[in-house]
Amino acid sequence: MLHPAVLLLSPASSFIAHFSGSQVPDSPIGDYLRDPAGAVHAVLVHLQEWVATWGLVVATSATAGTVVLVWARWWWRRRCQQRLAADARVIQILPPPTVDATGAPALWANLVGLLRPAWRRWLTGQPHLAFEYLFDRETVRLQVWVPGQIPPGMIERAIESAWPGTHTRTAPVTSPLPTTPPAGRHMVTTGGELKLARSEALPIRTDFPADPVRALLGAPVGLGPQERAAVQVLARPVAGRRVKKARRAARHARAGRSTRPVSRLLDLLTPGHQSRPRPSRSTPVLDPHTALEIAAEDRVIVAKQRGSPYETRIRYAVTSTVPDTANAEERAKARDRMRGRSHAIASAFATFTEYNYYRRTRLRPRHVLPRLAERRLGAGDLLSIPELAALAHLPWDESIPSLQRAGARAVPPPPGVANAGAAVRPIGVTDSGHPRPVGLRVPDARHHLHILGATGSGKSELMARMILTDAEAGRGVVVIDPKGDLVSDLLMRLPTELGEKVVLFDADSRARPPVLNPLEGTDGPRTVDNLVSIFSRVYAASWGPRTDDILRASLLTLRALPGTPILTDLPKLLSNPAFRQRATDQLDDEVLKGFWTWYGDLSAPGRAQVTAPLLNKVRAFLLRPFVREALAGGPSTVDMNQVLDGGICLVRIAQDALGAETAHLVGSIVVARTWQATTARARIPQTQRHDASLYMDEAHNFLHLPYSLGDMLAEARAYRLSMTLAHQYLRQLPKELEEGISTNARTKIIFSASPEDARHLARHTEPRLTAHDLSNLDVFHAAVRPVLQGAEAPAFTAVTEKLRPPIPGRAKQIRAAAARNARPQPSSVPLRKKGDGTPPHIDPRRTSGRGQPDAPTSA
Repeated sequence: MLHPAVLLLSPASSFIAHFSGSQVPDSPIGDYLRDPAGAVHAVLVHLQEWVATWGLVVATSATAGTVVLVWARWWWRRRCQQRLAADARVIQILPPPTVDATGAPALWANLVGLLRPAWRRWLTGQPHLAFEYLFDRETVRLQVWVPGQIPPGMIERAIESAWPGTHTRTAPVTSPLPTTPPAGRHMVTTGGELKLARSEALPIRTDFPADPVRALLGAPVGLGPQERAAVQVLARPVAGRRVKKARRAARHARAGRSTRPVSRLLDLLTPGHQSRPRPSRSTPVLDPHTALEIAAEDRVIVAKQRGSPYETRIRYAVTSTVPDTANAEERAKARDRMRGRSHAIASAFATFTEYNYYRRTRLRPRHVLPRLAERRLGAGDLLSIPELAALAHLPWDESIPSLQRAGARAVPPPPGVANAGAAVRPIGVTDSGHPRPVGLRVPDARHHLHILGATGSGKSELMARMILTDAEAGRGVVVIDPKGDLVSDLLMRLPTELGEKVVLFDADSRARPPVLNPLEGTDGPRTVDNLVSIFSRVYAASWGPRTDDILRASLLTLRALPGTPILTDLPKLLSNPAFRQRATDQLDDEVLKGFWTWYGDLSAPGRAQVTAPLLNKVRAFLLRPFVREALAGGPSTVDMNQVLDGGICLVRIAQDALGAETAHLVGSIVVARTWQATTARARIPQTQRHDASLYMDEAHNFLHLPYSLGDMLAEARAYRLSMTLAHQYLRQLPKELEEGISTNARTKIIFSASPEDARHLARHTEPRLTAHDLSNLDVFHAAVRPVLQGAEAPAFTAVTEKLRPPIPGRAKQIRAAAARNARPQPSSVPLRKKGDGTPPHIDPRRTSGRGQPDAPTSA
């Protein structure tokens, strides 16, 4: 039977041959016209031979090309993943005490900015993040894995902006869970992945009255000592083809068709009832319940398409270790326990079930930890920002005992705060925004500093950095240290060339100290009044008017004697009649003579009774060799005027060496002499006055002064003296003194404070820092309310920097230089006549031990 085409074309061929009058040319068309069936047969035979010859080659080439393409795609994805993992970091998050529920949507909406241009996504891939919940027996930790391609500080600042008060700590990358067991133990691991069970066009639940991760945080409760758990939410913003694919799936879902290509192919092969048939005259009307359900699904599908989506994947794992000696039954029990934990974690995500839900896909045990450690995100489920925020956020619940929270919020400094330099006193480094050094300009420091904080919070270390900066800049420095550590740190770090400027009073040193005679001064009555006032304030609990009168008269009498008055003559004046008679014979003041006449008329028991309260204090003071040599060793070898003009005076008066009251008295005398030298600057033009600083650690112990501290703070700025007062809590200060410091020490640096002090101090730092912030500052974390250009600026927080390492042997060099500075001038030692009742002259070259004479020698 002929082919139909032949039957159709044969008449045409006869027609052409008949009218052309010539033969059909020899060509494929001519062959076909002459013999259509033979031509078709020849073509088929030729095609069969070609397929037999080249088909295998083509098939082999296609297979090889496919293999090459698959390998190239695998290699390229692996290379992109390696580039993402290079220089990656982990950001550890400490949530604030109160978490704002709107912070997570704000964070993920902000991080849409990580989306790269299309050409760059095609070449190098799109970076993704991993929000991780880590659990062990005692703690819950939150952290974010960040690829190295994302600029440093970007994610940290975004997290701190989303949740004000959050602290972030950046650390090198580590695996979420330990990958190697300890020696002698075997690791048991279970885990899996969570994927959306229905079309990704349908959303999960996002509206919760309580924290949706509450079940997740409660699932690992009761972990054993060797058990760990981790939940990892990987996410990256997407655009382009991935979004088009999601919208196409949404259209199919709204039309009632399958969203996956394979499912749609099966629907074509096995057609069935459509859940949403196209409306027609024959289509029955849907029941109201079905219509409402379809309408609700349409609304949520459309709502999910709004905004910028993220491609996500959730992984989880639980690990434990068992001894290598454990038998099969014990290992099986451990595996069952881990599977139970793993199931509890996966079940916690049932909370998000609504139009969509998660189903679990188990991973092989040997694949669990590598998957978590590499943090690779391949194809994932598309979620909107509200959906992702419901999965990955800081817990809202305030009562999670195992979750470590941030103390005080991190607040950036106001504009204008100085950075660093010789004219800036360093404070620390900002803990918010881009880290940078912050400090206080020297003119602003003249408004004085008040440093308050608990023991060990970092006050002394901060003062040490300020002192070293002042000393290296050539500013005068006076330091009073009642504990000893501050001066010791300074001696180990001062530059060698500054040793010639150092004047060192060290109560623990065996070397002879410098002399600072409190009875010296051009204004005798004022000098005496200052010293009497200091004694009366230090011994206020047992001080009376008669004791005050006797001390004042005695000191004025010693000042009237020729030569240099010294405090060691005071007991002899009151108890030695011969010395007293010779002293009174040289008086010209009738009032003083009247006092000594009254005193001489007293009986011996009467004199002992009125002088006992004074002498027991003076003897306790002078019986300490350091005090006797430093304050009653003769004329002063320390010129406080020179110290303020660029010298360094270090007063190390540890209370365990001198006793509390004696240390307070010595420190107050040094403060009084410093103030006398400061007020003497009135004779110098203001532009020629050098900047100087007075540092007092445990300042409340050395403010027993004859003048108001408030007046001192108010006047010191004009003399270019900056005072830094440091102590632990406000109740150490009398009410009047506290008010004076609060008003006139205008720069406040607050370390960790008690709740009572925090409520009081918050008046200086609000609204930026509250009482809760001040009472929850970390160690070396300070709240600063500075003075800028003479005006009080808003408060901020900073972290103080550590001191530079000590230099071996430096303290010994500085002490040797200071010992040379303490030597008295040959003409500075007064010589008194032999037999006048004065103590013999002490030759400084014949001393031993703590500077005590081997034997007295006469002048």
